[in-house]
Amino acid sequence: MNFEFYFLDLIQSIRTPFWDTIMPAVTKLGDAGIMWIVLTISLLLIPKKRRSGLIMAVALLADLIICNGILKNLFCRIRPFDVNTGIRLLIKAPGDYSFPSGHTAASFAAVSALYFAGERKLLKPALFFAVLIAFSRMYLYVHYPTDILGGILVGIFAGYIGLLIVDKCIAQIMNRRIQK
Repeated sequence: MNFEFYFLDLIQSIRTPFWDTIMPAVTKLGDAGIMWIVLTISLLLIPKKRRSGLIMAVALLADLIICNGILKNLFCRIRPFDVNTGIRLLIKAPGDYSFPSGHTAASFAAVSALYFAGERKLLKPALFFAVLIAFSRMYLYVHYPTDILGGILVGIFAGYIGLLIVDKCIAQIMNRRIQK
């Protein structure tokens, strides 16, 4: 775990007033997955993008269950600011456990859902924001690097689950229509 504090402290050494203002705003985009929920709703409202929106919705729901419902409570990892109490937090201290990063998991669930849905135009900007949100969590000293890695893996897995479930449901609906 020392390498994780080394990495977090290295990030702390590059802090500036400018980034101290930007990073809390960036992390806020990921609060409760709001940015990704808005994008999901937008896709659901566009008939040609509805499948992509469904994949994202299922992916975000799977992520919520896996990350916040199961893994955080299974690992019960305390946050870095609870160990290194000399850090001045720039945001309100999160009250839940650290592993995996929920912000990162939701971000990468959305990005991977877009990838699996074939949404190439939205993929690059979404990936940019996902990486920025993930980095902000370390910059703000609320997650360890392995929390971020865990969040990325959970998010990708959730995105794939979204694809599998939606495509299976669509196939079943199509089969029922053919049988009628």
